[in-house]
Amino acid sequence: MPAFQQFSTNILEQFNTDIHHFISACQLPSPLHDATLYAMTNGGKRVRPLLVASTFAMLQPQTNITHAVRRAMMSVECLHGYSLVHDDLPCIDNDDLRRGRPTCHIVFGEATALLAGDVLQNLAFEAFSSDFFGDIANEQTKLLLATFAPRARRMVMGQMLDLNGENKTLNQQQLEAIHQDKTGALIEASVLMGAICANANPAQLQALENFAKNIGLAFQVQDDILDVIGNTEQLGKMAGSDEKLDKSTYVKLLGVEPAQQYAENLFQQAKQIIIDNFSAENLLLNLVEWLWQRQH
Repeated sequence: MPAFQQFSTNILEQFNTDIHHFISACQLPSPLHDATLYAMTNGGKRVRPLLVASTFAMLQPQTNITHAVRRAMMSVECLHGYSLVHDDLPCIDNDDLRRGRPTCHIVFGEATALLAGDVLQNLAFEAFSSDFFGDIANEQTKLLLATFAPRARRMVMGQMLDLNGENKTLNQQQLEAIHQDKTGALIEASVLMGAICANANPAQLQALENFAKNIGLAFQVQDDILDVIGNTEQLGKMAGSDEKLDKSTYVKLLGVEPAQQYAENLFQQAKQIIIDNFSAENLLLNLVEWLWQRQH
């Protein structure tokens, strides 16, 4: 996938520059600035921003990434960053390692990490109105915010459902209700915002929402599998953490091999939606292949 590799390299080079400048422009006091930047520059895969950009590029292949795309990429990654900082806190998952580095609260203390997460949640919404990304197209920005905001809320709801599911045996319907929100909501937002930036029509938006629902679940099933079969160095976080917290997972419910088959089926369904409604070769399909092959 050399075309996708080049595309993602170029996109993320600009995006990583945007992160530094966007956070620095806030003039946060020390050590809040350092903690916020640490949380956003610790080697993440940038799946959600890449979903925004790849969806846009599939629909507008001859158009350079716009200010609106950069705005959407920033909003979704800031919210994702906030969720990880807070997930890692002792009061939730109590994790010491994230992406191969000590978690934010281990480096900066719990209070500063809590505030860094708060700032990132605010920046996720501030990105829609900031002139950092150039002119704001009012109608398009309204659509982006209307797509993003309820899914941001759903992500938090999913975190609560996930905590409620600890030390319990859930059925598959209950498990999927958790992850359609906790993991799936931001993936839906990413895909749909990329489509809105490309002026997608209602039929395209519906197809892409169905695609995103499959990818969101597949991504979570994959995470559950990797937590069991991966190692700490490979994952960049403590392997076996789900079992330690007695979380409800697809591996716990189905077993490793059936969970792997389920994830593959979801990925294949997602790919077929794109092939049937768009084309058999595009950057969004390349991204799906990359996700299927990931090891962390």
